[in-house]
Amino acid sequence: MKSMTAYARAEKTEKEINVLAEIRSYNSRYLDVALRIPHGYSALEGKIKSLIADKVARGRIEVSLQINDDSDEAYAFEVNISRARAYYESLVQLKDQLDLNSEISIELLVREGGVLRSAEHVRDVEASGSVVTDCIDAAMVDLIAMRQKEGDFIALDISKRINNIEKSIHQIEKESRDLLLYYQQRLKDRIAVLTKGMVEIDSDRIAQEAAFLADKSDISEEVVRATSHIKQFLTIMDAKEPAGRKLNFLLQELNREFNTMGSKTEKASVSHMVVEVKSELEKIREQLQNVE
Repeated sequence: MKSMTAYARAEKTEKEINVLAEIRSYNSRYLDVALRIPHGYSALEGKIKSLIADKVARGRIEVSLQINDDSDEAYAFEVNISRARAYYESLVQLKDQLDLNSEISIELLVREGGVLRSAEHVRDVEASGSVVTDCIDAAMVDLIAMRQKEGDFIALDISKRINNIEKSIHQIEKESRDLLLYYQQRLKDRIAVLTKGMVEIDSDRIAQEAAFLADKSDISEEVVRATSHIKQFLTIMDAKEPAGRKLNFLLQELNREFNTMGSKTEKASVSHMVVEVKSELEKIREQLQNVE
């Protein structure tokens, strides 16, 4: 079992290219990869998403990628000669008309926006692709390790609760074995209270009514199904593949079985145990929201 909440950071440098990757993982019903990648490297998006999809089955994965290219080509500039010439001629004209003696310096020309600008650098995506994937790989290793560590804590907590529920099933089954005698005595007590002992009780009739109530309250099928769900639940928890969706389904089935038990039985001790079990199931459900 793995948690869907984690954080990882990795940095790789190869020649003049430095890559920093930060990855955050959150709860999500499906796999949702969100990338923030520098301009000019969009061609790498598909490769990065594929790399993540190979390692993660569920969760919202937010990747922030910084790529610094310190090669000489990355710092090239170009001059807009036409703009510089037009600006210079305008300054000369202004100087002549106002009879100014000051020099027209290079600093004054450069100060005009658009005369000097960064040359459009064609990114060598293929060259930077290997260092980017190496960096993402390293970050994903740490991310998965953190998800696994958190998942181990979740699994430990859920296992304890499942074991308690399994014990409760056995106790509920035990408490439900003597329902016939329970209903017979309850009917006798009710009739005695209502008639104040003035009416003779027909024991056969009471036995018949008690048998009807006991049959109506029989929860043996629910106990068998709940026990089976518990076994499947523990098996899936120990499996290597992502377990969140399957466990959520089984949890819903368990909740349905205990709801039926609670509605069928009128025995107070059983009803109290069912309420406690449903409380445990709700706590497990909250934990499973974060399981991959």
